[in-house]
Parts: sequence; structure tokens; C-alpha cells
Amino acid sequence: MRVWIFFHYASTPDQPFTGPYDLSKCLVRKGHEITIFASSFSHYKFKELRLQPGENWKTEDVNGVKFVWIKTPPYCRNDWRRILNMLAYGWRAFWMAARLKEMPDAIIGVTNHPIAALSGYCVSFVKRCRFFFEVRDLWPLTLVQFGMLKERSAITWLMFRLESFLFKKAEKIIMVWPRMDEYGATHGITQDKFVWIPQCVDLNRYDTLRPYHGNPSDPFTIMYLGGHVNANAIEVILRAAHVLQFEGSNLVRFVFVGDGQEKGNLMKLARNLNLKNVEFWDIVPRNDLPRVMNEADAFVLSMKNLPDLYKYGISWNKLSDYLVAGRPIVLAGAPGYNPVSMAGAGLTVPPEDPAALAMAIKELVALTPEARARMGANGKSYAKEFHDVMVLADRLEAVLQKPADVTTHEVIQNLGEHLNTTEHVYLSSVQPPNSIKNL
Repeated sequence: MRVWIFFHYASTPDQPFTGPYDLSKCLVRKGHEITIFASSFSHYKFKELRLQPGENWKTEDVNGVKFVWIKTPPYCRNDWRRILNMLAYGWRAFWMAARLKEMPDAIIGVTNHPIAALSGYCVSFVKRCRFFFEVRDLWPLTLVQFGMLKERSAITWLMFRLESFLFKKAEKIIMVWPRMDEYGATHGITQDKFVWIPQCVDLNRYDTLRPYHGNPSDPFTIMYLGGHVNANAIEVILRAAHVLQFEGSNLVRFVFVGDGQEKGNLMKLARNLNLKNVEFWDIVPRNDLPRVMNEADAFVLSMKNLPDLYKYGISWNKLSDYLVAGRPIVLAGAPGYNPVSMAGAGLTVPPEDPAALAMAIKELVALTPEARARMGANGKSYAKEFHDVMVLADRLEAVLQKPADVTTHEVIQNLGEHLNTTEHVYLSSVQPPNSIKNL
């Protein structure tokens, strides 16, 4: 098959996020022809990476995956410049693709923002081919929950209408959270139209990770990998580091790896709190992640307290990396779908509670090496079962080739079995439960 993917922020292994590329590479090995229409301006480094001055677009072959890099305006924060970047991508991607003589068999429009998915749909209309809608962010619900849009504004209404339009026009809806069909039901979309394909990991990329036996380094290293953005509530992790420092603990250091709009503010907060146990490292390419992750004893992830949004679950790229790395994970959040808890891969505490997060970290440090190693092994096993790129590529291929025969109900039922068979470790901000002590 010839498949075109409209993914504004898609990138290659020299960048942090490679999910679309990894899946596409597997499909190419199966004999399919994949083209990804992406912006040449890096959303991860906030600079132009692909085009020379005067170039508006170019194509690049990356291990058989064809990228069409499209010039878009620069930005460095979530303001009108980023909106202009989105609009420019949507129009230019449509214009470029519609003019090509090639005729795709299927188009996947990916919504990190809905304009990219709309562009994909419009091309599918012009080319008269099948259209699939991949939902990675719920717009405008996410913007409303984060206070960036008013719930009853005209823009919000228009974006909800656009989302509903794309839901109805798509042959199948690819979801990254297993409970998003519940959200789709509010748009009148039946459950059988959804297919669960979560964030993928290329297990071969992690071959250089050292085996983890739970033995702590000195000091114990808690690592955060990913975007330094408001959505990830990283300030909660910094304040947990402050709690530990105030208590006189010098057993733990926190390492933040990545970049983003909020990194400058987070570094300023660390200085204001006079944190001696925190380090900020530069962003690293995907291929270099194992080298960096070898330095970690455990990983941390923090979420905002937004139950109306996160009740459908989470599927962050960094969490898939954490799981496959085979180290314990501390999650500060309360999502409707919690892989850390379901896999028995670490500890979960309430969101936006630095004291609870600090206590969980202390409990993790106090565990035996064997207990930490068991958590890490559970996470790695879970990643292999549910996030292996080879398994997910097979599922995507089946969706594209035989959509009427594809269902993910059995896969999601397997998730339910984890709920019944896995020990769930949850810490309150008052007292650790017996399950921690028993470990």
C-alpha cells in the first residue's frame, strides 16, 4: 500500500520523538510505501533543522521512509507565532500533497492539533482515497482544561465541531489511550470504530541499556526525560526535591533531560529554591537515550490534576521509554489508564502534591534492590507486550488492509486482566500502605 501520514511534529532519530518514523519503518519492511508530511522547523529544539535559506520544502529518504519537509514559521512559546506555524503547516501540507501526481491508497491525519488532521482529510477528498484519523491530543478539550480556551467561546465551539467532523469522516479512529472510545461516544461514535495503537518503542534501540539489578547509585538518581512544558507539572517534582533537601536528605539527586518552553522558568525556580540536588541536562537524540538512561536509578513523571481530561488515560512517549528501560517509575497523577500501576512498575501518588511525591521517593530508596529490580522487570515486560513497535505495526497494517475485521477489544480486555492480577502500589500523602512495607 501507499500510505501518506500528515504529522506536523514527526521527526527522525536525531530528534527525541520518533514514534511515527519507527512504525513507518516497520511498514516499509513489510513492503509498503510510506510518506510523512512534517514541518522542517523542530518543535523540540525550536529551530530550523532541515531546509536551507530559500528552500520551502524538500524530500528525504530515511531508511526507506520518505519525509516531505515543509517550511513553517518559527516560534519559541505557545503564542500567536505557534498558531501561525500550525496554520502554515496545514495549508502548505495540503497544497504540496494535492499537487503530487502520486495517488495514495490511504491517508492518516494525526492530531497533535486538528489542523494537521484536517489537511490530511482534505487531501484524501481530493485524491479520493481512504482517510484515517489518529488522535494523540484531545483538542479543544486539552486547551479548555489548561485554561487556554474558554469553554463557551466561539473558537472552542468551532474546534469541537471540527473534531466531530473528523471523527465521522474517518474510516477508523486510531487512539493512543484505550478509553478514548468513551470520549467518542459523546460525539455519537460507536466503539467498533476505534482502534487502540499506543505509543510504540523500538526494543532494538535499547539493547545497550545495562541490566538493572536494583542496586542504588550514590546518590540515588531520579530522572525526568521529556518536554519541559506546563502540561507535565515539572514544578511539582522540583518542589518535591525541595522537600527532601529541607529534610536534610542528601541521598537523592534529580536529573531533568530535555527542553521546552518552560525550561527557563523551571531553572529559575530551582535557583529560587536554592536546590543543590537538581541538575538540568540538554535534550538528546532518540538514539542517545539508552546512554543517558543508564544513569538513572528510577524515573519520575508528573501530571496536572485534570480528572475530566485524564480519565481517558495517558500515553506519553516518555512513559513508554521509562517502561522499556526496566527501572522503577514514580508517577504523580491519577489517570484513568495508569500503566505504572497496571504493570506493577513503580509507585503512584496523587497529582500536584510535592510532599506525597517526596515521600514516595524516600520509600523507593528504602526498598531492597530486589524489590526495585522486580518493578523494573514488570515495566519492561509490560512494554514488550503492549508497546513493541513490531506488534503495533502489525495492528496498524491490519487496520489499513482489513478495517472491517480489526478490533482491539481483546487487547483491552488483556489490560483489564492486569488490573485483576497485578499488585497496585499507591501512596497517600499521609501514610504508606502495607503493600510498600511488604515489598
